[in-house]
Amino acid sequence: MSSPDDTNAGPVIRDRRRIDPATGQVRNPDLPGQAGRSGAAGGPGAGGHAAGEAGQPASAGSGSSGAAADNEARDEMAVTRAQLEERTADVQRIQAEYANYRKRVERDRMAVREQALANVLAEVLPALDDIGRAREHGELSGGFKSVAESLESAVTKLGLVSYGEKGEPFDPMVHEALIHSYSDQVSEPTCVQVLQPGYKIGDRILRPARVAVAEPGGDGGQDDDTPGAAAGQATAADS
Repeated sequence: MSSPDDTNAGPVIRDRRRIDPATGQVRNPDLPGQAGRSGAAGGPGAGGHAAGEAGQPASAGSGSSGAAADNEARDEMAVTRAQLEERTADVQRIQAEYANYRKRVERDRMAVREQALANVLAEVLPALDDIGRAREHGELSGGFKSVAESLESAVTKLGLVSYGEKGEPFDPMVHEALIHSYSDQVSEPTCVQVLQPGYKIGDRILRPARVAVAEPGGDGGQDDDTPGAAAGQATAADS
């Protein structure tokens, strides 16, 4: 016969599935009943909470890394900008130095050319004086006249200019007074006679014009300091 305990006892159902259908966790078959607790402990809620806690430090770390990257980029940009400004200043300085160098070379080249030309033309001035005297005496004719005109044309093309005219105001910067006198026909120191014409190239005076100068006032005679007066006194002394 069966005992009352055996009669009242129902069928025993054992769940041996390795995967807990409620939690999705792997069960340990050697520890019945632990699967639920393991699932409760490691269930979706617990896993989500753990994941949340793990995610918060990760987000903070990502923000810090982004800020550090931005700071590094700004620093690199500042360094690049400073280098660009420095290189630009170097280029501008070099350009200014090169422009000054070109101007200085051009100025020196022109000065050397003018000096060389002045040295050559200064040697030609005596020949031009002879041509001028021959023209005044009517001796400039024939082949000599053609040669003289060719020479005068050549030196004129090179920039040689003759100056000094009778009646122009006396300028000690461009005139050399060889004879001095007084006259009531002038109102200022005036060149009354051109003894030898002057020559210049541009603003460079090769030879000043040698003139006789008359100042207003006096008796119209020559000054005692003039070459004529001095020659007269020397003649009287010799007599």
